[in-house]
Amino acid sequence: MNEKRKVKQGLVRLKTKEGRYVEEDKSLADCLNEYFCSVFAEEKEGKGPQLGENTKETFTYQFTEEEVLQQLSKVKTNKSMGPDGIHPKLLKELSDVIAKPLTDLFNQSLLTGVVPEDWKLANVVPIYKKGSREESGNYRPVSLTSVVGKLMETMLKERIVEHLKTHRLQDQKQHGFTSGRSCQTNLIDFFDWVTKIIDTGGAVDIAYLDFSKAFDTVPHRRLINKLQSLSLDSNIVDWIRQWLSDRQQRVVVNGVYSAQGLVTSGVPQGSVLGPILFNIFISDIAEGINGKVCLFADDTKICNRVDVPGGISQMTNDLGKLKKWWELWQLSFNVDKCKIMHLGRKNPRAEYRIFDTVLTSTSEERDLGVIISEDLRVCSQCNRAAGNASRMLGCVGRGISSRKREVLMPLYRALVRPHLEYCVQYWRPYLQKDIDILERVQRRATKMVYGLKEKSYQERLNDLNMYSLEKR
Repeated sequence: MNEKRKVKQGLVRLKTKEGRYVEEDKSLADCLNEYFCSVFAEEKEGKGPQLGENTKETFTYQFTEEEVLQQLSKVKTNKSMGPDGIHPKLLKELSDVIAKPLTDLFNQSLLTGVVPEDWKLANVVPIYKKGSREESGNYRPVSLTSVVGKLMETMLKERIVEHLKTHRLQDQKQHGFTSGRSCQTNLIDFFDWVTKIIDTGGAVDIAYLDFSKAFDTVPHRRLINKLQSLSLDSNIVDWIRQWLSDRQQRVVVNGVYSAQGLVTSGVPQGSVLGPILFNIFISDIAEGINGKVCLFADDTKICNRVDVPGGISQMTNDLGKLKKWWELWQLSFNVDKCKIMHLGRKNPRAEYRIFDTVLTSTSEERDLGVIISEDLRVCSQCNRAAGNASRMLGCVGRGISSRKREVLMPLYRALVRPHLEYCVQYWRPYLQKDIDILERVQRRATKMVYGLKEKSYQERLNDLNMYSLEKR
């Protein structure tokens, strides 16, 4: 099924900034690398606002051979190797032999702050997002880095997370890249607050904020400043500083490499440390804001009640504080993609501005994969979920000739039902027509099984040892 689901149309040609088209693999790689390097931000002089005393702690943490062996046992052998050419399968099969020298290498690197050059080079794979395939801006750069370097990154990440938990430094508003949290917890936490106000006859305004190339534009000096304020081991902070500095990247297209480009800002997408470093950098964005704020990585939304005296001005002030945060930390908003949603019958539908630009009002917004409408009904989400699931079920039906339950039902559970149940704990339909739209897909799936077509839906469910979607 994975083979049949692969998109056949790949990277064929790109439009350069001069307006001409390129098609050769080398030219495509150079064109993409030029664009990816162009989005890096130029950090202003200075470290940024001082958050606290720089850590003076001496080196107290060392990796053990048991830790390294444990990480080697978790290596996935089907993953791609990095620029150093060391395949993960080699590392896993020789784990008993290389665990000791790797432990010495990691400890020496952390103690001296010297990061091997191979660990600073990334092979960038362009991943298509949406829009025209001929525009470089419609591709996301995902970095393939050294597998050996990732082993050390993983252990450092565990150390940083443990430090944040121990000292209660984790941002409670952040749901992305955080253990025990997800898109689902983000939606439930945020909209539980919203719906309580709406249920009492109130009105709220939600601002959906979009950062411009957030992961690629994190300023390094300001990031290190924030790491120092957390009182991490000075060796860990120094190692991360060296790991971020003088990085190089090159784009790979069909095995052909572009010229290398210098990475001057951001955290590598595809690295182990990147997500936790980004979370640390953005953790104080909600300080001083009075409204409800929820984050999933860089996806930020803020909400205020606006049918009470001072509600609109409070929302305006909160947006002003976010503007000041941007000016201090140099992570810019894409104002054209920022939206305002007005909820509630008595909503005054006020206008809001960021940098003198009026935020666009929207009646429907896709929030972490779930369609949110201003009337808070879920019919649009039900139609979308049912449509995606139905198309996938059709793909299974066309691609698999067997109609045995042992073949069809695992495919249904793995590929079709997740579309019907993604974050359903938040948007669970309550109208019968919406329930029927979703149930219709499972009805069709159970009918595809050999020998069950003539039976009733409930009999088919009993025979397959399944529940209706409504009961699930």
